[in-house]
Amino acid sequence: MNPKRNIYLKKKTLAEARRVLFETFPGFGTMAVEHISPEEAVGRVTAKPLFARVSAPGFHAAAMDGIAVPAAVTFGAGETRPKALTIGTDAFWVNTGHVLPRGTDAVIMVENLNPVDEHTVEIEAPAFPWQNIRKMGEDIVATELLFPRNHRITPYCVGALIAGGIFSVPVRKKPVVVVIPTGSELVDWRHAVLEEIRPGQVLESNSFVLSSLVREWGAEPVRQSALSDDVEVISRAVAEAVEAGADLVLTVGGSSAGTEDYTRAVIETQGEVLVHGVTIMPGKPVLIGRIKASPVIGMPGYPVSMIVAFEQFVGPLLCRMLGLPEPERQRVLVETTRKIPSKLGVEEFLRVKLGKVGDRIVATSLPRGAGSITTITSADGIIRIPNHLEGIKEHETVSAELLRPLSSIENTLVVVGSHDNTLDVLADYLRAGYDGAITLSSSHVGSMGGLMALRRGVCHLAGSHLLDTEDGSYNVSYVNRFLPGMAVRIVNLVFRDQGLIVGRGNPKGIREIEDLVRKDIRFINRQAGSGTRILLDYRLGRLGIDPGAIAGYETEEFTHMATAVAVLSGAADVGLGIYAAAKALNLDFIPVVTERYDLIIPAEYMDWGPMRVLLDTMNTAAFKERVEALGGYSTRDTGKVIL
Repeated sequence: MNPKRNIYLKKKTLAEARRVLFETFPGFGTMAVEHISPEEAVGRVTAKPLFARVSAPGFHAAAMDGIAVPAAVTFGAGETRPKALTIGTDAFWVNTGHVLPRGTDAVIMVENLNPVDEHTVEIEAPAFPWQNIRKMGEDIVATELLFPRNHRITPYCVGALIAGGIFSVPVRKKPVVVVIPTGSELVDWRHAVLEEIRPGQVLESNSFVLSSLVREWGAEPVRQSALSDDVEVISRAVAEAVEAGADLVLTVGGSSAGTEDYTRAVIETQGEVLVHGVTIMPGKPVLIGRIKASPVIGMPGYPVSMIVAFEQFVGPLLCRMLGLPEPERQRVLVETTRKIPSKLGVEEFLRVKLGKVGDRIVATSLPRGAGSITTITSADGIIRIPNHLEGIKEHETVSAELLRPLSSIENTLVVVGSHDNTLDVLADYLRAGYDGAITLSSSHVGSMGGLMALRRGVCHLAGSHLLDTEDGSYNVSYVNRFLPGMAVRIVNLVFRDQGLIVGRGNPKGIREIEDLVRKDIRFINRQAGSGTRILLDYRLGRLGIDPGAIAGYETEEFTHMATAVAVLSGAADVGLGIYAAAKALNLDFIPVVTERYDLIIPAEYMDWGPMRVLLDTMNTAAFKERVEALGGYSTRDTGKVIL
């Protein structure tokens, strides 16, 4: 087949695309019925109303240990007029759960009895009818409705089913969803040798993510092996899935407008394309079609696009098949920490980090790339920007859907500023201890960005390594200049080695900063406002080097690890960063300076519970040993209050 670039059909809004999907496949609770045991029924959806076959309890039962009595024989008893009862005549020993002896209608607890002898007890208070008794049918009455149809069975429900005599539960069959990953570049991770993966090859993970989502939403995934970009091969696989009776077919990749995106052609030749392209971001390339009576959905190849498309189309369709309402996430009001532009005419699903700072929940935008799975694994919430807006203003209050419990967000330490690998170590220790209740959420915007975030009151602490070029000190003068009047503590986290990160074996023979102006060298820089950028500009100024003479000076990364990755990939020959980043990727390192990396903490948060835990963790021997093992770090002043 000759390569031919697709053109999107007229893109639809999210609401329009959902309407088309649900009108084309309108059934609700359409799955066939099967019968399973109560113990297998958790998570399944009832297909019929369930009525109790027996009462529970099925007899009058003692609710306490003691004696069962006819209440009438106890009338008149008091502290000054105790009444004697004869065991076996007008009183009968019972334990909790025992059948009530014939002729009795009350139970007196054993602790309210005064034994006289083995045949006689005295009581000092009368009993009233049905005292301490579970009446027959108190919990369940035979023939009463236990659960209506379209009810999802929980572990609690199992007890009611068994107690009500329902040992065969009619449930809706799980929809069978066939997942077909496509792409000649895909490699099966189960058989891959990491060292042998070539540039252009990709570990196939999307079908495993999709299968897990399908299972989580109550359906049964059938995952197929990845197919090459061959329209006939893909077409045959889709046709076979439809013929085999799949309730839903999902192709993964190939739904966009590239010359090797064949999903649209596959559906057009066998059925009908209903939607191709939706005005959402991420998720635009989703393709919805019908082959015979089966829905076939082309999922985007970028993982975040795929996940958004699943949650907006596939998951809701599965709910309708099962007869369930579409679930809704908890929403909270949040305040944005900065202006967030967005494209007019596109509804954006913005991934954000959240944390409660003071009496507000603040939201910081994560990178927006649809291909970065970590932008959703590290997200705390989703802000949906409507298609009629061009973005969100700084400090604007908007609604966010929570991806984590609110209690977790309220115990999140929000750190903004310079990136350092020890923050990841600290985050791990916080989650490992203290019942996992405390989370560290870090955003890497550079040291100056961290100070500005403190000034705006949108974080609990900032990471900083700002060099004062006048006296060689770190951070203090910047705090005095940019946070005047704010009571803060400067607490040392680490000393660390900064230097030039170069390829293994230093193929370009780089020795010092002066080499950056060489014509055969390409540099990767850090963003303006970062401590590393300030250090570089200071050194260049002292050496009289024009930054414009350095190839790559304008190319920026936001973390030390990203700088190291740029060198490892060959995108750059050298970058300025920390030794730990070079060591992590097996790169060479040329030391330039040992610098102090501090945490700037407003005094008002020093006694806050999670902050005390963080400070205590920093001072543990285990944390310091793990940091030192990273290489290029000293913990000699870790935990020390500098200011």
